[in-house]
Amino acid sequence: MKAEGGAGAAHEKVASGAGEKEDASGTASTNGSLGSAKDDLSAVMPGWFFEISPMWPGEAHSLKVENVLFQGKSDYQDVMVFQSSTYGKVLVLDGVIQCTERDECAYQEMITHLPLCSIPNPKKVLVVGGGDGGVLREVSRYSSVEQIDICEIDKMVIDVSKEFFPKMAIGYEDPRVNLYVGDGVEFLRNASEGTYDAIIVDSSDPIGPAQELFEKPFFRSVAKALRPGGVVCTQAESIWLHMHIIEDIVSNCDILFSFLSYAEMAKSMYSQFSGVIGFVICSTEGPAVDFRHPVYHINEDDHCHKSVGPLKFYNSEIHSAAFCLPSFAKRMFN
Repeated sequence: MKAEGGAGAAHEKVASGAGEKEDASGTASTNGSLGSAKDDLSAVMPGWFFEISPMWPGEAHSLKVENVLFQGKSDYQDVMVFQSSTYGKVLVLDGVIQCTERDECAYQEMITHLPLCSIPNPKKVLVVGGGDGGVLREVSRYSSVEQIDICEIDKMVIDVSKEFFPKMAIGYEDPRVNLYVGDGVEFLRNASEGTYDAIIVDSSDPIGPAQELFEKPFFRSVAKALRPGGVVCTQAESIWLHMHIIEDIVSNCDILFSFLSYAEMAKSMYSQFSGVIGFVICSTEGPAVDFRHPVYHINEDDHCHKSVGPLKFYNSEIHSAAFCLPSFAKRMFN
């Protein structure tokens, strides 16, 4: 999930079809008169959620809606949950799909196990964002972990996730979890030096307040809060649409960390990202970290699956394959 603050520029509407009309192109307008998508970027077809954002210009993504389960406005963003025809329940923040029941496992497992399987015996882990609890669920698989801190800015996201996505929010039930509701940037700024073995930044897109989570001062705080040889993994958009953002992240991290790499994964609900989303993963100066080759094979450890069920997406082979990039991306990172 990408859920750390941020009032996005995307918009969404859901319609039941009542009182709506369609123009010649089949696009519905909600005011009862003929309209077109050019007139209203939030135009909808009856019974469909339609997502448009400047993060993927010239594209749109839609899902058929069975019914809306929750709509609310927190101090930070609009929050919605709807039941889709294909992907189960869907969590939407500021008009942008964050996760779905059907395929949330892919993102949650990869952003967690790429860093944690790359170091031996992590003990203290921080999650920035991740209010749905999915990353917590995955961190809770590690018996070596003694402390799991999470800083999520929006309590409504936490409460809604516990109500509508209990299989993700089960992570909050782990007694090792310490929840801090507040600004992740400020939390890390005040964190003691060398506190964490791993930090996972499950952020929203770099629009609005979340922009801070992509800037050098934030990564400087991350580096300070990590122990020598500690790792950070942050959501890092798509190589097909956002290379300029990725280049900025790499530039901000390059002088702060000793090892840096980029991994990507395919995910159906990120079709608006050309079907892939990536992660920048770094380690601080200290014991060398080879991100391509996991030192811990969590998929082979039955103990890790007792409380939260078996892994659905991640395995050691996918871990290594995630770092195999197209030639144009390899040139940039080299």
